[in-house]
Amino acid sequence: METYPQKFKYTKNSAFLTDEQRQFYEDNGFIVFKKLISDEILDQCLQRFVDICTKKVAPQGNTILMKDLELAKTGKTAEHLYYKINDFLYDDVFFQYAVYKKLVDVVSSIIGNNITATHSMLINKPPGSTCDASRHPMHQDQYYFPFGPPENVVAAWTALETINEKNALETINEKNGCLFVLPGTHKGKLYHHDYPQGVANKAFYGVQGFDDHPRVNLIMNKGDTVFFHPVILHGSGPNTTQGFRRAISVHYVDTNCEFYDFMGTKREEIANEIVQMFAKKNVILPYQDIWKYKGRLIRGPAGNFQKYTSRL
Repeated sequence: METYPQKFKYTKNSAFLTDEQRQFYEDNGFIVFKKLISDEILDQCLQRFVDICTKKVAPQGNTILMKDLELAKTGKTAEHLYYKINDFLYDDVFFQYAVYKKLVDVVSSIIGNNITATHSMLINKPPGSTCDASRHPMHQDQYYFPFGPPENVVAAWTALETINEKNALETINEKNGCLFVLPGTHKGKLYHHDYPQGVANKAFYGVQGFDDHPRVNLIMNKGDTVFFHPVILHGSGPNTTQGFRRAISVHYVDTNCEFYDFMGTKREEIANEIVQMFAKKNVILPYQDIWKYKGRLIRGPAGNFQKYTSRL
């Protein structure tokens, strides 16, 4: 059995990360790679999102479009109306991002070589949305996940192009609702999550407090990618510009991870909410099996995450 240096707890090997990069991730719980993803892949994914929103093409697999409840009251349409597309791993265009070699290589150095993708999103912050609708409260991804341990899970989050009113490219920044992280909080515990006041979008749970903890705003250009631990506290602010703010993200997990039962715990509320969301799509499954259902093997042999591989 392969062993790893004792000083590294949150990464598995140095195949695609230097020791310096590994140490940064160990200390902070995140690391950014500039221009990791090609423009070609990102442009195709963005166009796919627009085509689905405008009904030019039908979603593939169990993809779910999430409607902005505030913008829905204004009569907005197409990509101005939807704040997220979830679970795109069985869409041929979006899947190109999930299996992009440079990205998966970094993932393998963090969680190992048996890799399944599960939680996938294209996140869209349209102009004109209210602050509470377009911000994502500070939270921990592991709060939602019935699998672990957390050291065997990592998120990849990549900036897509953002167009302002002059049709010029912008960075993802504080004004249009960039991602922020609280470095080092991946070493702490899971905190209780609930719906912050004013937040209407489904499953946007959050954690209160931490006003005195250092916060890093991730100013990112197109193709820049951040990898982060599922326990790190993070979120994003509102989009206050006249342009869109878009990103694409996938969570990766060791295919042989353990599964946990949320029933009877404080996390049962989020489990029930997501089960109900899938039931509306005629996917009737227990909470643990939902994550297996929407997962897709990326690298290595099938393991205990791969209950539904027969549907490929």
